[in-house]
Amino acid sequence: MIDDPGMMLGPKTAGLWKPVVAAVNGMACGGAFYLLGEVETIVAADHATFFDPHTTYGMAAAYEPILLYGQLPFGELCRMALMGNHERMSAQRAYQVGFVQDVVPADELLAVAGRIAGALASQPAAAVQGTLRSLWAAREMARAQALAMAPHLVTLGNQPEAVAEGQATFASGERITPVVR
Repeated sequence: MIDDPGMMLGPKTAGLWKPVVAAVNGMACGGAFYLLGEVETIVAADHATFFDPHTTYGMAAAYEPILLYGQLPFGELCRMALMGNHERMSAQRAYQVGFVQDVVPADELLAVAGRIAGALASQPAAAVQGTLRSLWAAREMARAQALAMAPHLVTLGNQPEAVAEGQATFASGERITPVVR
């Protein structure tokens, strides 16, 4: 039995039910996947790389691939977990396979991550949390189990104050100009 203190590093295992935007500037390896395995979106600097050195150092990668399961295609996850220090995934490859949602020049990294975080924070908190919990339920449960939770999550997210806030935004006549990516 190994009592891994890293298990409380991830936002969801630590009970944080707010969207997390990760900005990766450089290498993300091994223990970084405790965090990256539980975030909602990843923005990477164009020079960022991803790898898991465990096997090279004679250790089994266990928590890291389990946490990344669902965020990487299985073949890519296997390759990263098994190749150790022999190979790194570039930010561009991570984007191609859907692990990273944006690749930007390093000097734009914090601005892009901040824009995304600001947009998320500008919306009614209860609606965001209900949606976030729905997304993670879909990822972690069987479809039927997640659907059985949906009525509860709709109730959680559709709080009267959140709906009123959303309606006020709509009624104001101000329209959001979306960023097209």
